[in-house]
Amino acid sequence: YVVDDDAAVREALVWLLGSVGLRTVAFDSAGAFLDAYQDAGVSCLVSDVRMPGMSGLELQKALTARQIEMPIILMTAFGDVSTAVKAMKAGAVDFIEKPFSNQDMLDLINAALLADAARRQSTAAAEEGAQMLARLTPQEHRVFERVVAGKSNREIGAEMDISVKTVEVHRARVMRKLEAGSVADLVRFHLN
Repeated sequence: YVVDDDAAVREALVWLLGSVGLRTVAFDSAGAFLDAYQDAGVSCLVSDVRMPGMSGLELQKALTARQIEMPIILMTAFGDVSTAVKAMKAGAVDFIEKPFSNQDMLDLINAALLADAARRQSTAAAEEGAQMLARLTPQEHRVFERVVAGKSNREIGAEMDISVKTVEVHRARVMRKLEAGSVADLVRFHLN
């Protein structure tokens, strides 16, 4: 996404990104972007800092308030250290001064897209893990916690006041529900 009130800058960025096969949607204001935004998968936002109405920094705050996670690259013709520091503290992945080289902008955008893809993959993996854990009964969850703590079936049975055979049954169910082939797989699952 590109947000800039300067039509020439918008058109130049759309052309540049299109020339390397990146689909780009441009907006002339932060408000227009917010009104139209729908999550379309891996993406990033390139926004001017100084615009009439809502500035790039205010847009960044609005995205945070709406819990829209997306790498943001802020650009300005009036680069100053305090604005850059504010932008980075608020979560911008980078700050670039106009005029910039096409290659520098492409490098920043490619890094931002890779970061967004990694964040989305991590979020999806965490959600999948949570769904898998939700399949466990409370008793199976207690067995799982003790297995990943390195306790033997006998120790687990003694702690939970159940037979070793019952521990084995619960442990087998945990392995199946969490799609684990070994205790090492359970430990990796627990750590993620």
